[in-house]
Amino acid sequence: MIYQVNGVPAYAYTGGKPFVAEQPTIVFLHGAQNDHSVWALQSRWFAWHGWNLLAVDLPGHGRSGGPALATIEAMADWVLALLDAAGASKAVLVGHSMGSLIALEAAHRAPGRVSGLALVGTTWPMKVSDALLAASKDALPAAIDMVNIWSHSGPLPRPACPAPGFSVTGVSRRLMQRLAEQNPDQLFHTDFSACNAYANGGAAAAGVNCPVLFVLGARDVMTPPRSAQALTSALKHGKIVTVDAGHAMMAEQADAVLDALIAFAGG
Repeated sequence: MIYQVNGVPAYAYTGGKPFVAEQPTIVFLHGAQNDHSVWALQSRWFAWHGWNLLAVDLPGHGRSGGPALATIEAMADWVLALLDAAGASKAVLVGHSMGSLIALEAAHRAPGRVSGLALVGTTWPMKVSDALLAASKDALPAAIDMVNIWSHSGPLPRPACPAPGFSVTGVSRRLMQRLAEQNPDQLFHTDFSACNAYANGGAAAAGVNCPVLFVLGARDVMTPPRSAQALTSALKHGKIVTVDAGHAMMAEQADAVLDALIAFAGG
């Protein structure tokens, strides 16, 4: 579904379902150099079980117009504007990595519009190493390889590969490559710089008053569970679910992540 946000096309996957005002709405927010497709299993389940679904492509990513937005705050404002365009007064926000910061900031800016907050593979501050930040600007293929190695705890999803020849790292790498081909304007570096610079996480967390879920990967080396302590301490009412996966847990442990979201959202 294509919406217009600030005069620019904004894409959200809806699972092929029309918006129904009487139904609750759930929004899925992807991470750096990704698009809506990283939520393939989780988003489709909600679309077909009584929810209005908006699995978005952020500006400059996938099917949404660009350029990519340079700050977490601007991305949060864009999400709230997308809710307006879709006709959703309130929503549960689900964000992975960079998307988790966007969801947190959106909840801070418009607390009355966020009915629940699910932070997947999150941390704050979300500092990016100098080596990765530099590679994302000057050596993109190397940056993509670094992130794929660090995001996955193994080459195959557990407990087994879902189909012959399937590779979670291969799918992730190709998605990042395709996004770079579609938008060569240093998309990865823009996303990482936004994460690195975001300083409002503490204040945003202090003001959150909706239910919160943390979904953390036990094998995550990009945002290790211990690095989320600043957020989990600030959001003491939040529930923590740990899954046996790396940072790309929506693919590595798709069912476990979905089960956690269903239990949290009341699906």
